[in-house]
Amino acid sequence: MRKIKLNKATLLYYYVKLVKEKGSPEYIAKGWALGIFVGMVVPIGFQMLIAIPLAFAIKGSKIGATVGTFITNHFTIIIVYPIQCWVGGYILGSPLSIVKIKNELGTLFKEPTFHSLFSLGGELIATFFVGGFFFAVIGTPITYFLVKWLVIEHRKKAQIRKLRKAQKLKDKKDLKKQELDQ
Repeated sequence: MRKIKLNKATLLYYYVKLVKEKGSPEYIAKGWALGIFVGMVVPIGFQMLIAIPLAFAIKGSKIGATVGTFITNHFTIIIVYPIQCWVGGYILGSPLSIVKIKNELGTLFKEPTFHSLFSLGGELIATFFVGGFFFAVIGTPITYFLVKWLVIEHRKKAQIRKLRKAQKLKDKKDLKKQELDQ
């Protein structure tokens, strides 16, 4: 498996992949927003099963829906899931300590099976979904409008570059024509 380095070149590569995807800015943004929503609400391992069919249903980018779910991955869940459960506990009015959450989720992180998931207990599972929904409600519209804006701005700049290039070619052609006429 190839390691991904998070440097300027890598971020630029993924930015270009995002803004050059085929489809309207709305289509692309819907897919990415859906991916973020599913990535926050649905436990890892079930995300693709839900994100891709939903992307077809809402007519959003399947690529964006898929990649957007990677907001939670095997590296980020050790931070995201405990915070999500902690916030969910406060929303439900029964706050859990981060230590208790990490201890209970530790088993799931070590052994990601249905048995481990269902042995967590109703309280932790409820805080997971409530916290996830809370972050999804915040992250989904932000993602939608940010991605839509990025795609629109990129396409505007690309159109301007295209027009400038065409103008330069026209100017060169006109200059050559003037030189030949003299």
